[in-house]
Amino acid sequence: MFRKFLLLALLIFPFAVNAHTPSSSYLFINEDAAELQLRWDIALRDLEFVIGLDSNQDQKISWQEVKDKQQEITAYAYSNLSLNRDNKSCQLETINLQVVEHTDGSYAVLKVQPECKASSGLMSVDYSLLFDVDANHRGIILDQRQENTNSYIASPDKQNIKISEGKDQKTGFNNFTTFVTQGNWHILIGFDHILFIVTLMLPAVLLYRRKQWIAVDEFRPAIISLLKIVTAFTIAHSITLSLAILEVVSLPSRWVESAIALSVILVAVNNIKPLFIHSRWSMAFLFGLIHGFGFASVLNNLELNSGSLLLSLLGFNVGVEIGQGLTLLLLFPLAYLLRKSNLYQTYILKFGSLLISLLASVWLVQRIAV
Repeated sequence: MFRKFLLLALLIFPFAVNAHTPSSSYLFINEDAAELQLRWDIALRDLEFVIGLDSNQDQKISWQEVKDKQQEITAYAYSNLSLNRDNKSCQLETINLQVVEHTDGSYAVLKVQPECKASSGLMSVDYSLLFDVDANHRGIILDQRQENTNSYIASPDKQNIKISEGKDQKTGFNNFTTFVTQGNWHILIGFDHILFIVTLMLPAVLLYRRKQWIAVDEFRPAIISLLKIVTAFTIAHSITLSLAILEVVSLPSRWVESAIALSVILVAVNNIKPLFIHSRWSMAFLFGLIHGFGFASVLNNLELNSGSLLLSLLGFNVGVEIGQGLTLLLLFPLAYLLRKSNLYQTYILKFGSLLISLLASVWLVQRIAV
């Protein structure tokens, strides 16, 4: 018994280390009097990791510490970015360095003046910031020179981004497909979101009778239970994601991330000591409202205008559903096949939920302490 529990611990432990807000940096492209203007937002937590900004080791990064490291910051940043227009390299020159607050923390902002001639052809951006130390990092490039923002995502397997400089850019379609990819990636790397929905799924193949879990006899009630949970979660997070992106409601990221960790704990504990038995879909809806604010943190940092926002929001939501659906498609049939076994009812459901609650407790402490 102990060996099986230890195996579960080893399988899930990496989630405790990696369950955080996905790392992203943002490169905004603008134009003023035919001159390119770049604004590059890089999280201080990422720069601290690769450069070391906290010189006095007080666990806080001050503006003075950022200024003192300006040369190292720009050298590191420019070594991971190159810009070409019509196959001619652009020299990058820093105009200003600032620190701004995003929904997920403080960012260094490099305002950059590229020295290159105007072009009506093709721009090429080679982007490799942080890829050598974090394969999950994404560079989000936002071309704001047109009426509607055009969005691109640089990743370790796609470091070269081609950007058309004409007015025939398919902005709407490009943003939709870009954020389908981003939403899918976000749900798959957001282990707290995945663990939440998987923890809700575990009892879907069981019934709670006489204070114990027993396997369902048929597939139909199991799939109906799962569909209720998934539908409730999807509706709920879609509501709050939209409200947050449209700036109708705004909550501090620290509160949201802490509440997400707490939601995982409560759902896991409910699997061990059920309080919500026949209405677990209501838990999915209630906590889905919180998870929607977590999803919104990705889009809130992009400063998208109204013309780009709707399709980007739709694409991101579709991507989230694809990632969530693929996960359940892989795990649910296995859960149904194993539902009658002691392995499933004791080790996967009960011990697994116990372990998940412990891991989520670690996340909760980490996020409150930030």
